[in-house]
Amino acid sequence: MTTSRLFKKTVIAVTVSSLGFASQQALAAGFQLNSQSATGLGRAFAGDAVIADNASVMARNAAAMTLFDSHQFSGGFNVIASEIDVKDIGGSGSFPGQQSDVTNEATSLVPNIYYVHRLNNEWAFGVGLYSNFGTTNEFDGSFGDNNLAKVYGGNTEISSINLTMNAAYRINEQWSVGGGLDIVQGSGKLERSTSPSTPGLGESKVVDIDADGLGIGFNLGAVYELNENNRFGLAYHYSPTVTADGKVNYIADPDATSIDLKLPSMAEFSGYHRITDTKFAVHYSLQWIGWSVFDNVETDNGAEIKDYEWKDGYHIAVGSTYYLNDAWTLRAGYMYDTAAQDDVRSISVPDSDRQWFSAGFGYHFNKRHTVDFGFTYLVGKDTKVTENSSVSSELTATTKANAILAGLQYSYSF
Repeated sequence: MTTSRLFKKTVIAVTVSSLGFASQQALAAGFQLNSQSATGLGRAFAGDAVIADNASVMARNAAAMTLFDSHQFSGGFNVIASEIDVKDIGGSGSFPGQQSDVTNEATSLVPNIYYVHRLNNEWAFGVGLYSNFGTTNEFDGSFGDNNLAKVYGGNTEISSINLTMNAAYRINEQWSVGGGLDIVQGSGKLERSTSPSTPGLGESKVVDIDADGLGIGFNLGAVYELNENNRFGLAYHYSPTVTADGKVNYIADPDATSIDLKLPSMAEFSGYHRITDTKFAVHYSLQWIGWSVFDNVETDNGAEIKDYEWKDGYHIAVGSTYYLNDAWTLRAGYMYDTAAQDDVRSISVPDSDRQWFSAGFGYHFNKRHTVDFGFTYLVGKDTKVTENSSVSSELTATTKANAILAGLQYSYSF
C-alpha cells in the first residue's frame, strides 16, 4: 500500500480524495493540508493569521498584507516524510496471509509562492499559489490482491492548484481589512473494483472516475493592532463545492457525468504579543474547520458513492519567537489538531487527533533577504476502523499516521 498527500486548495475526491498541486502526505485531520510556508511550519502555524513576517501571510489572512512597509516576495517548499501503519487486519473480509501489519513510507515535496505589492500607505495587493487540502491513496499487492484492497482501498490520483488574488486596506492605525478570491482547478482519478475470491474469474470495476473541475471561493480578514507589540487577526475562508466533469463510471449510476465535492470552510483567530523591552514574543491560533459539510460523495443523479458523516474540527496552536539579534530569529510551536472522522471511519484516510511539535529559525542576510527553515514532528493516534461494503465482507483494522516535515523559505523585500 502506498499513501501520499497532495499540494492544492481543493478537492475532487470520491471515497476520500482531494485535489493536489504536487504529491504529498496528509498533515492534518480529514484531508486538510497545513503546509502554506516553511516559516509557519517552524512555529506549528501559531499566530500565522497576524504575524506577517513574509508574504505567505496572505494564505491565512489577507488583511495582514498592510503590515508590510515595502513590496514582498516569498517562495519555498516543504518536504514531507510520512509513515502510515495498518495493523490488526481482520474481519470477515480478510483472508489468510493478510493478517500481517502493513507499513508504508513516502516522501514528497510541496511548493508555494507569494507576492505582495504595497501600493501606498493604505492599500496592498497580493497573489499566491498555495494549498489547504489534498490526498491520494493507492492500495496495491502488498495489502492483498483481492476484495480487501480493491473495495476498501483501490487507487486515487488527484492533482489541483489554488490561485489566490487579494487586496487589503488600512482604515487607521489600529484597523486593517482584506479579502480576495480563491480560484481552484483540479483533476483526478478514482478506481474501486472487486474481484471474486475464485481465481481466474476476473474483476468488476465498481467506481472508475477520471474528471476535472473548477471552483471559486473567497476569503475575508481583519487585523487589530493594539500597539506595535500586540495585535490580533481574524480570518474566514469560504471553500467552494467543486464540480468535476469527465469520465464518471459508477456501477450504481451508469448515467452519471459529474460529482460534487463539498469542501469545508475555515475560520481562524490569531494573536501576537512581543514582551516589552525583551527579544521574546508569544503567539497563538485557534482554527475551526467545517468538516460536517463533507457528509457524503454522490453523483449528479444523487447516487451515493461513499458515506462519510464527518464532524466539524478545530486546531489550537501556541508558539514563541526569540529575536536573537539582527541576523537570527528562533521559533518553536505546538499544535493539537482534532480528527474529522466521527463514527464512520475508513482505512483509505487514516485520521485521528494529531499533535505537532515544531521548531525553526530565520537568517536575515540583510534588510532585504531572509531564509527560513522549519521542522515538525507530527504524531497521530491508533484508530480502530470497521468498514462495510455492499460488494464485500466486513473489514476491521487499526491505523496510525506519523510524519516528519522540513521546509525552506526564501523571502525578499524591495
